[in-house]
Amino acid sequence: MIHGEVPPREALLQFITDNPERASKREIAKAFGLKGETRVELKQILRDLEDDGLLQKSRKSLARPGALPPVTVLDITTRDKDGELIGRPAEWPEEAGAAPAVLIRQSSADRAKGKSAVGGLGDRVLAKIFTNKDRARPAYTARVIKILDRHVGAVLGVVRLAADGGARLMPIERRGEEMQIDAADIGEAKDGDLVEVEVGRAARMGLTRAKVLSVVGSVASEKAISMIAIHAHSIPYIFPQSVLAEADDAKPASMSHREDWRHIPLITIDPADAKDHDDAVYAERDPSPANPDGVIVTVAIADVSYYVRTKSALDREALRRGNSVYFPDRVVPMLPERISNDLCSLREGVDRPALAVRMVFSAEGRKVSHTFHRIMMKSAAKLSYQQAQAAIDGKPDDKTGPLLEPILKPLWHAYGVMKRGRDRRQPLELDMPERKIILREDGTVDRVHVPERLDVHKLIEEMMIQANVSAAETLETKRQPLVYRIHDAPSLSKQEVLREFLATIGFSLVKGGNLRSNSFNGILAKAQDTPHQIIVNEMVLRSQSQAIYSPENIGHFGLNLMKYAHFTSPIRRYADLIVHRALVGSLGLGEGGITREEEAILDDIAAEISTFERRAMAAERDTVNRLVAHHLAGRIGEEFEGKIGGVTKSGLFISLPQFGADGFIPVSTLGRDYYIYDEAHQALTGEKSGLGYQLGDTVEVRLVEAVPLAGALRFEMLSEGRKMPAGTRSFHKGARRGHKQPGTRPPRSRR
Repeated sequence: MIHGEVPPREALLQFITDNPERASKREIAKAFGLKGETRVELKQILRDLEDDGLLQKSRKSLARPGALPPVTVLDITTRDKDGELIGRPAEWPEEAGAAPAVLIRQSSADRAKGKSAVGGLGDRVLAKIFTNKDRARPAYTARVIKILDRHVGAVLGVVRLAADGGARLMPIERRGEEMQIDAADIGEAKDGDLVEVEVGRAARMGLTRAKVLSVVGSVASEKAISMIAIHAHSIPYIFPQSVLAEADDAKPASMSHREDWRHIPLITIDPADAKDHDDAVYAERDPSPANPDGVIVTVAIADVSYYVRTKSALDREALRRGNSVYFPDRVVPMLPERISNDLCSLREGVDRPALAVRMVFSAEGRKVSHTFHRIMMKSAAKLSYQQAQAAIDGKPDDKTGPLLEPILKPLWHAYGVMKRGRDRRQPLELDMPERKIILREDGTVDRVHVPERLDVHKLIEEMMIQANVSAAETLETKRQPLVYRIHDAPSLSKQEVLREFLATIGFSLVKGGNLRSNSFNGILAKAQDTPHQIIVNEMVLRSQSQAIYSPENIGHFGLNLMKYAHFTSPIRRYADLIVHRALVGSLGLGEGGITREEEAILDDIAAEISTFERRAMAAERDTVNRLVAHHLAGRIGEEFEGKIGGVTKSGLFISLPQFGADGFIPVSTLGRDYYIYDEAHQALTGEKSGLGYQLGDTVEVRLVEAVPLAGALRFEMLSEGRKMPAGTRSFHKGARRGHKQPGTRPPRSRR
């Protein structure tokens, strides 16, 4: 290979694999000595590799699919047999298999030169990732850049006492390891206690040793289930005393640098059980002759930036949490109650500081203009979604009756105008109903409720979206660095998987790089009210990228918006707090603006809060799984109607919609046929019988095992399967044999 010439594709892929820290286009060009026209040729080859699914964007760099990005948040969880620290990604998608191990490099020379922070067992760290050339060691090594949290990654498990005086630690994670606890290391733990342990050096023979650090409590209590997720995902849930003291000392905001909007009848519309209210709305017709039949929509958001200042104890703790986390039986808030439920909550009839955006829309639903204001407001009413909707539907109560003509009807009229703009924009319209677990007083699962999607939900959603757009537009106009909410288009490889599937049911998806969200809406509309509706919605959802935070804007694919930032929930999301500070600073609205130091590290802040968002989602999902598994543990042997919610070469994922539960059927238990996995059809098909199972099928199953601590359910298939379309049994692209062998026994379940 000649220096200065564009290398072949294979050489580029190898370089990116071996040098993830040098995988930006600029660094690659520098490494191969490329300039001028050769750099243009390099960019085209890299773009082609992305289109072929061989590379993916990772922040400012490129990476191989499934590879760790060059900067990653790691939890240091254990040591290897040589005593070296081993970390794993703080968040890792379950479908990607086991999270890769990362060897933490901490040489004395690096520490002496200040190049590496000193991490320890249980720490969460931000680390620079390197590919390990030694194939006998973990695939990656890392150098710690920054310690995000001390001792957050201690392993959680359940103690089972043994006859010899020692104990076993039973894992609560599906992929967790059983460990040995010596009698001297049990401490105060009792049989069945949920405990935090320090992991010792991995044994060459036998189980890894562990030492009890603290006792969380008995797992017999339903209340412990969300606590398991809190500990397992290292979610901070106890506010330090310094943070509480700072919150308690906070004084109500003054009128300094504020407009007095207390005469404007802004109202809050929230879930009936909401404890904090961070957004209020008001609408009126635009009196300007230049905008006939136009409307003015005002959205006011709690002024959290006034109370939570950069580098304060409150700020450090809010960034450490990233967002509030919502469980069926509790909320782990980002900010203490004194701030979230009191000083920043837009309570009815109480003076509260806010940042407001006043948006003007034409009769066609196009936003004509907008302005931001720092205000003092007084909420005219606190309504629930159901209250507001009932009033509009002709059933007002004593509270909403007087509000109907002056406030509620103008809001609905304004939404009708805004909806014209939304319909023209055509954001992605997936029909994936949200399920909510309803608990009994004793904390057990009562039922799974699917809340009705009301017009008032859509009204509030659209007004919040437009407020978010306005924030991004204003900050861009001011050339102010900010954190965007971005959502990339589906990768070409995911598009191809979806395209192959749609072809099996007679649907088509346009090809090319100019795919837009409305390309999917036609498919979703065509599938509506057909047997394919559920599976098409599920497959379109799976094709989508994950939305993240970033200081670099690529737009929001799902919402079909080019400029979008989170502004409307600063009580529960740190990203919104950053946007508030940016608005305050760039518009000269008084105290609490963004600092130069914050602007310099927005890239790191965006990476951290994106990770914390995924952490919260995983913790919420795991808690629901454990609650449902606990609920169904006494119903082993019962039969249920379920839907196939996922198909892999290893088996079928089964959903029980009435419980919000998900379980698994190993392919080895399906029958005495050989099963072929067809990725295009999302099906497993018997090679001899031609009978099989496809994503979205309704099936009868029997519950054979429930493991509450792991949130795991295992089912047995009772339905025979259906005749599959021709082609699902052939070994075309994407089709693979399942793991079934005639006469094999089902695998032993995880504890």
